[in-house]
Amino acid sequence: MTDDYSKFLIKDYALWSIYINENQSYLGRCIVWCKREKALDLTEATSEEQKELFVILDDLKNAVTKAFSPDWFNYSFLGNEMRHLHGHFIPRYAKAREFLGVIFEDKLWGHNYKTDHNFKISESILTAIQTKIKSLL
Repeated sequence: MTDDYSKFLIKDYALWSIYINENQSYLGRCIVWCKREKALDLTEATSEEQKELFVILDDLKNAVTKAFSPDWFNYSFLGNEMRHLHGHFIPRYAKAREFLGVIFEDKLWGHNYKTDHNFKISESILTAIQTKIKSLL
């Protein structure tokens, strides 16, 4: 990663790391980051990376389900803005969720996700979401 994202770390695995996404327009949204330098495309992931990735996605799905009860999950490996192997883990919600007084509404439920760049939460709420997920992994 080009910036210091260590404060967003949720959990390190051998080959991947999970980070909370700063934009929580989808409550519990995370980034799964491949630790290998010069890793670019999902199809080029090693068999060990592939195996661990599926363990991580299952762990993350179970933790976020316990934390926020999403109705579905999207997994996105785009690489358009950041040319490094990483994926977006995006919980989806049929109805709005409330967490610590903040309402999280999936306005595109049933359709492709789109990041709402105008959605803002405080650093303390972001940290609380991160801590909640971390405690369940």
